[in-house]
Amino acid sequence: MKRLAIASATFLVTLATAAAAAQFQYTTPVPPGIAIPKEVRSPFGTLKFFDGVPDQASTQKIYDNLDFQRAVQGYLLGLPAVNQLANRTNILKMGPANTTVPIWEELVDSRTTELTANNNTPYTWFWLDLRQGPLVLEVPPKVLGLIDDMWYRWNTDLGITGPDKGAGGKYLLLPPGYKEPVPGGYHVVRSPTFQTWAGWRSFLVNGDPKPGVDAVKQHTKIYLLAQAGNPAPAPTFVNMSGKPFNMVAPADASFWPMLHQVVQEEPTDTIDGTTLGIWASLGIEKGKPFAPDARMKKILAEAATVADATGRALGYRTRDKSAYFFEDRQWKRAFVGGYKFEHQPGVPNLDAAAMFFILATGVTPAMDTEVVGQGSTYPWTAVDADRQPLDGGKNYKLHLPPNIPVKDFWSIIVYDTQTRSMLQTDQRFPTAGSQNKALQVNGDGSVDVYFGPKAPAGNEGNWVQTIPGKAWFTILRLYGPLEPWFKKTWRPDDIRVVK
Repeated sequence: MKRLAIASATFLVTLATAAAAAQFQYTTPVPPGIAIPKEVRSPFGTLKFFDGVPDQASTQKIYDNLDFQRAVQGYLLGLPAVNQLANRTNILKMGPANTTVPIWEELVDSRTTELTANNNTPYTWFWLDLRQGPLVLEVPPKVLGLIDDMWYRWNTDLGITGPDKGAGGKYLLLPPGYKEPVPGGYHVVRSPTFQTWAGWRSFLVNGDPKPGVDAVKQHTKIYLLAQAGNPAPAPTFVNMSGKPFNMVAPADASFWPMLHQVVQEEPTDTIDGTTLGIWASLGIEKGKPFAPDARMKKILAEAATVADATGRALGYRTRDKSAYFFEDRQWKRAFVGGYKFEHQPGVPNLDAAAMFFILATGVTPAMDTEVVGQGSTYPWTAVDADRQPLDGGKNYKLHLPPNIPVKDFWSIIVYDTQTRSMLQTDQRFPTAGSQNKALQVNGDGSVDVYFGPKAPAGNEGNWVQTIPGKAWFTILRLYGPLEPWFKKTWRPDDIRVVK
């Protein structure tokens, strides 16, 4: 019997093999590239298949990889929202929304941890909550500002580049879905989200921030539209100059609960379906709890680290040639594809958006304008003329040719490559620029800026301190850029090592 069973089994295997090789009546050759081999070597291990079906171990590897890929993309797509939540969380530590106004009366200094803030003009910062209904924001004259929603999308400009044209005025912010009649006398802003951020800059008067700050305090009001007939309460201004203040989002597993929080709190109808689908595949979906199991927690934590690394590569080492202002220089744009970060209308430039949000805050077309004498431009670099990272232990020089093309002023600020905030050294303001009375201008009108651990003798007013063992990057801000900038007849030199 035993021999008979073995013989029968052998016969059946032979039949099966013959059947597989048989040419049936409707058999046609399988075109190349359709069938998968029995084994496939992949970056995440060898995958095994039975006639195209993965075995259990291979299936698990494939799903782990798929979830990891989606988590990396989900992180990069979620950066704007989580940045805003970090911003909101830390503003509200100062006091309630709609009544508390952080203001940097003596300018932003290096104790503020904020993505590429500037120390050229005083900032005024707001967190506005529309859950109780329409809100009125009275804007003072002679400021330059914006409103971005919770997804970090531009809603409107305020002040000089806004509809009030710098005269000041009343802005009426309407919450999502608001359908009641809208009264006249306001600049109307329909916000896609209930939570929104507003900010503006006032300007120095003969080098003094106080007149602009005083005007902001005198004219700024925030109140519900329903209370418009009553005396407006005075906001509570909190002077943040010189105080430690962190507004940078985390780059670890704590990122995911923050993204989930924003998705739960805000309308998602303005977010594209693919992005929502990626987040949903990670367990972040409207109206549902976020409860990853141990396997998924591990994947999400690893993906956050890799996504942060990816964002830094996209920022510091972009491969996009269109990101560069000049073909023979290392200076890059802040906005690649405009303030909407697009390859063409309706086609997102995913790398450009991630590059911006890993490094910066504040989205407005005024920062990407190409109108002579208006707005501003932000060429920046993290490498020297040889494309090497800027090393805080070395001495460098930046040569700015004569007739720097600005209507207003220019500045150079040095940033920490880890925090993407101002470098913390013995200098409260790690900057050089035309507003600095100690700045030395060469006889031909050119300017040399020096970077290094120690000031070069005789050039202290043109020097920004760096730290041995730390990398740094810098932004050259041009306010009111003039025609030679847009025609590229004026070009800043690359940053070069002083030997």
